[in-house]
Amino acid sequence: MSRWQPDAAGRLAKAALTLFDEQGYAATTVDEIAAAAGLTKRTFFRHFANKREVLFSGSSELQQLFLDAVVGAPQTAGPIDAVSAAFAPVGQLFARRLPFARVRARVIAANPELQERELIKLDTMVVALAGALRERGVADAEAVLAAETGVRVFHVAFGRWIAQSDPDALERLMLEALAQLRQLVA
Repeated sequence: MSRWQPDAAGRLAKAALTLFDEQGYAATTVDEIAAAAGLTKRTFFRHFANKREVLFSGSSELQQLFLDAVVGAPQTAGPIDAVSAAFAPVGQLFARRLPFARVRARVIAANPELQERELIKLDTMVVALAGALRERGVADAEAVLAAETGVRVFHVAFGRWIAQSDPDALERLMLEALAQLRQLVA
């Protein structure tokens, strides 16, 4: 594969994920990832700070979808409804990523270092969402609780989503998880 073909970041991510899955995250080097993508190590570092970030490079896009939904929700929407307004765009974002998401989850589950990074990513999203809810006038305790709830509902539904075969099911699974939670606390 010529290194001048488009989408270097995508090719690197695909090569990295394949290698992580085949030979393990710890055993895979940046040199191997770059070579498998038909690119140089230098090109790898233009797109990713390290091999771990290949798995987490989409975090900011996910967080932004949640933030945009909170900001764009009607002022009459309660905190949970403002957060859950992100479920549709998040579901659409992930619909075309099911195979990648499955392998990514498997790689993360096999590596405590990556599990820790995943938790940090989710907690960072909670902090950002709570801030956006405060900007809407939600009191601090309620903002944190709604943000935590929304992110945990996403996380639970995501686990269910990668275990099934319908790439378009994530939004439905998030709504179902939220409904289950509401029943539990009713």
